[in-house]
Amino acid sequence: MVRDRGFKSLEAVDVAIKKTLERLRVLGVEEVDVYNCQGRVLARDVFATFDVPEFNRSAMDGYAVIAEDTFGASQSNPVVLRLAGRIEIGRNSDLRIRSGEAVRVYTGSAMPENANAVVMLEHTKEENGFVQVFKGVAPFKNVMRKGEDLKKGEIVLRKGEILQPQDAGILASLGFKSVEVFKKPKVAVISTGDELIPLGEKKEAGKIYNSNSPMICNALAELGFEAIPLGIAKDKALEVEEKLFEALKFDAVIFTGGTSVGSYDLVPEIVSKHGEIVFHGVAMRPGMPSGFGIVGEKPVFMLPGSPTACFLAFNTFVVPALYRMMGIRLLERKGSRKSGILQARVASEVGIRSYVRVLWENGKVYPVRVSGSSILSSVVKSNALLVVPEDVEGYEEGEEVEVTLLRDITEVLE
Repeated sequence: MVRDRGFKSLEAVDVAIKKTLERLRVLGVEEVDVYNCQGRVLARDVFATFDVPEFNRSAMDGYAVIAEDTFGASQSNPVVLRLAGRIEIGRNSDLRIRSGEAVRVYTGSAMPENANAVVMLEHTKEENGFVQVFKGVAPFKNVMRKGEDLKKGEIVLRKGEILQPQDAGILASLGFKSVEVFKKPKVAVISTGDELIPLGEKKEAGKIYNSNSPMICNALAELGFEAIPLGIAKDKALEVEEKLFEALKFDAVIFTGGTSVGSYDLVPEIVSKHGEIVFHGVAMRPGMPSGFGIVGEKPVFMLPGSPTACFLAFNTFVVPALYRMMGIRLLERKGSRKSGILQARVASEVGIRSYVRVLWENGKVYPVRVSGSSILSSVVKSNALLVVPEDVEGYEEGEEVEVTLLRDITEVLE
């Protein structure tokens, strides 16, 4: 760069991104409480330390039975079973039923030994120590089997996942109070320019309010990063230097403005004086004056002062860099709509809207589980949601469907 003469050459955008990512390091690992792990990047694989559930349990209020005893039951020809006891939720029980018996259970109750199904309460009538069953059940109907949610030793969450609320739930179900995550960058934000005035000050002729700093701080907050606004540096080398030194206490630095090739564009000169310019000037419009440097092993992003160019350059260069500092590349954002080919049939009852947990991978959609509201792992192992409308009787294998991503899709970087 030659002051007031323009850029000698412009870096291609992809090359500039590559050069940025190559110069960054992962910040390290820390433990956070499961009550406050949303948006953090998992630093280690997490394994199930025991089966979930640890015992067969009822998925409905009703009566635990031997399924074969109920075959052929109907409203006009109910099966009558002897009531052999009750099992409250949260209580251990050594109850064992025999053919011809039933045990009153509740959602979450342990199943009595020998029982292999639960008849829903609304399909029964209890009277004088006996239970009439008006609808037969298949083996393991309305039963959540031991290990059905998670099996001891299986990987529950993988390194590089951006943790979501459902992940906190699954971690808690395994007894984890805390989890190891990559440290999150703290980012200092500095705006430059004699024309800028802080919000709250009286506006004078020729002056403009500093809009870039609030915009970038909110963009950082939206992604879960901590932004530290350090105010405005006037177009004086000493002020820019002082702000830079103050900012180097944090993990990354963003300058907005003062990054071009004019007489008052001092930021690249100061960065070069105290560190290294990795690139300055990019073949993009808007955003050509963007640059990146390293000072004291800290990344320094130089973004244009024009608000639109500043915003675009932030998303192009800063966002992937901050994720790189947490060891990942972000491939797809949570909430995105994706289309894909269904890899198995999905059934749904007309008149009911079904929310089907699915795994979306490279244009293919794999149903994870189509029923079972107590299976928390179904919203952890899935990464998307397929909604079947009330007037649709499911989708066939091979159909193209549209899903909504439930979680960010990431790639671990070594």
